[in-house]
Amino acid sequence: MLFRKKIARSCSYCANATKMDEDQYLCIKKGIVVDTEKCRKFSYDPCKRVPSKPKALDFSKYDEHDFSL
Repeated sequence: MLFRKKIARSCSYCANATKMDEDQYLCIKKGIVVDTEKCRKFSYDPCKRVPSKPKALDFSKYDEHDFSL
């Protein structure tokens, strides 16, 4: 869902912000801000967004016979 139309605003993936620390960003418009802060000058940068990790696959329902030729 990196390119959906309605993105929740966050400085952590704004084009105007640069990461400084774990939870602090340097914004061109507002100065030093926290990653959860948002403003009207938000510009979405999809390259800064980190997608969630996929779920681990569950192979317990398969047995040895399913993996042999």
